[in-house]
Amino acid sequence: MASHQNKPSASSTREPAPPARYDDLRALFLNCTLKRSGEDSHTERLIHVAAGIMRANQVKLQVLRPVDLDLAPGVQPDMRKHGFEHDDWPALCKQVMDADILVLCTPIWLGEESSVCRRVIERLYAESGKLNDRGQSIYYGRVGGCLITGNEDGIKHCAMTLHYALQHLGYTIPPQADAGWIGEAGPGASYGDDGAGYDNDFTQRNTTFMAWNLMHMARMLKDAGGIPAHGNQRDRWDDGCRFDHPNPEYR
Repeated sequence: MASHQNKPSASSTREPAPPARYDDLRALFLNCTLKRSGEDSHTERLIHVAAGIMRANQVKLQVLRPVDLDLAPGVQPDMRKHGFEHDDWPALCKQVMDADILVLCTPIWLGEESSVCRRVIERLYAESGKLNDRGQSIYYGRVGGCLITGNEDGIKHCAMTLHYALQHLGYTIPPQADAGWIGEAGPGASYGDDGAGYDNDFTQRNTTFMAWNLMHMARMLKDAGGIPAHGNQRDRWDDGCRFDHPNPEYR
């Protein structure tokens, strides 16, 4: 007699209803490919998976390529005030600030995120001195994640770099907030070439989990009014509040 022990039941395969609504959330995917819009991007192929999940849940979503923009190098909010003729960061920054969810997406080059991605991180850092209306970093209450593609190993290394930068600036990183796909070492297919990676269960599962965890965390933060404003307010610290520091006389 054939065993049915390992077969999933009909109830276990039925799509469950989402636990909350997400239609008031905004997400921004920054595809840090080196290719301008109109050129095929392997990274954007993977973005389509996470973005599709969010769109199915009515998240307002944008996918942009920073390489299309003139982002001046530097760590100031507007580099036009520091000798550069052009700087599109102020306009892009507004879109970043409008988003509850930011996903940095990058190919791997020489084992690292792209130069475009690194410049985006530097420009995000340019805003880190600003505070919200509760005296916290202006990025508090926002959620960050990353998607990575490439031909050789390095997904976890790049994810560590990107997530460290985002959390250091004030973004909240939920569990399993990174995903990616890489091919074999050396020249070869990139994500989506002749279907490469489309049938990789690990990549498709992790990308799905990432999308949902970003939405869940953004929902929780929005409903809670952000991160509680206690023990993390720079203006209060500057005024002398020490938030139970063991040496209240520390200055």
